[in-house]
Amino acid sequence: MDSQTASAERTVRDAPTAATLKPNALGVLGILFFVLSGQAPLTGIAGAAPLSVALGNGSGTPAAYVLAGAVILLFSVGFVAMGRHVVDAGAFYTYIGTGLGRTAGAGSASVALFAYCVIQSAMYGLYGSIVSALVADHTSVDLPWWVYTLVTMAVVQALGAAGIEMGARVLAVFVLAEFSILLVFGLVTLFKGGGPEGLGVADSFSPSAALQGAPGVAIMFAVASMFGFEATAIYGEEAKEPRKTVPRATYLSVVLVTGFFALTSWMLISAYGASRAPAAAGKALASGDSAGFVFAPIAAQFGGWVGDVLPILLATSLFAGILTFHNSANRYLFSLGRDRQLPARLCRLNDRHSPWVAGCVQTVIAVLLVVPFAAAGKDPVLTLFSWFSGLAVLAMMLLYLLTSVSVVVFFRRRRVDSRLWNTLVAPVLGAIGLAGAIWLILANFTTLIGGEASTALWLVLSVPVVLGLGVANERLRRRRTGRPAIR
Repeated sequence: MDSQTASAERTVRDAPTAATLKPNALGVLGILFFVLSGQAPLTGIAGAAPLSVALGNGSGTPAAYVLAGAVILLFSVGFVAMGRHVVDAGAFYTYIGTGLGRTAGAGSASVALFAYCVIQSAMYGLYGSIVSALVADHTSVDLPWWVYTLVTMAVVQALGAAGIEMGARVLAVFVLAEFSILLVFGLVTLFKGGGPEGLGVADSFSPSAALQGAPGVAIMFAVASMFGFEATAIYGEEAKEPRKTVPRATYLSVVLVTGFFALTSWMLISAYGASRAPAAAGKALASGDSAGFVFAPIAAQFGGWVGDVLPILLATSLFAGILTFHNSANRYLFSLGRDRQLPARLCRLNDRHSPWVAGCVQTVIAVLLVVPFAAAGKDPVLTLFSWFSGLAVLAMMLLYLLTSVSVVVFFRRRRVDSRLWNTLVAPVLGAIGLAGAIWLILANFTTLIGGEASTALWLVLSVPVVLGLGVANERLRRRRTGRPAIR
């Protein structure tokens, strides 16, 4: 290892008292389950697919998932290349800080933490609504959604403190359940030759199908469904052989998620028939039960019992995503505490090597984000879930773009990797694709959040505000201490 590479390495802090997360705790499959749970496959399909089919490019929705996956895969090439030299629980902010400087890194840290906290809070809103309805349907208990949300926050906090292995085991059960039923539906429909109009390959994947209607809306929702794959780098410190495990988990997660969403959406459209699917999705949206567009053909394939099981799996899908983003956010807080951008007590670990103080702070943040919606009597799905999920996607896309630029700058300054494709071409192409995705998100943001233009404006402006606060905090910290945060 040359001196430049050594200076970039962050796997071990040079301070002897520095806190470190538990090494060798996760393999490829463990990290993969965290990624898949963060993307909540059933939630992504039930939430995004009906909107894409009804409001986007109709039967060409599967092609939008393929295109979004291709952009994310290009991004992943540079992301993985830099990950071989920079390993830290801060992931994005460490990558951006290493390539673009401490100030940019500090700003991105604020955006990353913001994104993970708001997406978790969004999921809490939908989760509370679904669980409240499930309990009311099957028992005589009828409690407000926020009661179940607050109880679940305590459960998530306990699981997070119990250690990363415990979280991985819990997520494995939930992810396999939701993933399996959707995958089996897709494969059975595929092998049966599709629905009333056949498989409709050209109807879903031809250029004309991909560009019909409003393809920008479909691509926007497809990109939103990919949220969470970057967790592979967050767990780098806890991975077994991170230089092998993290790249494998990253590429595997992107390919698997892209294939899964493309196949499932294709088979859903085929089950209705390409010419009928947009109308069916529109009808489901108009009825207020968009998930019915997904649940109906699955129930028709396997029997009525599926209609009772899928809402439960949707709830567990959300729980898995909530737990994943709790772990992601508390590792960001842990890393920021370790780098002295936030109070150092955030990097305290319990006897299971879990950042329990950071976890407690993250849970408090979740309470502060959720309680105002409950106190105001707002609909948790139409406001908390819709607003915050769109906001999180916008913030994360900005981080993807900054990371791609940082990768290019890092490898131009430090000649530690001579592979032109990995360090220049793919990151540049990925940055162009991500910039296009951000433009589509901004152009269709009101549709993404399902709200009014004024609400959309305030939500969009919050991202640069959070970025600016992070930059200002770093400058104040440097004036106060005279020490850099990102080494």
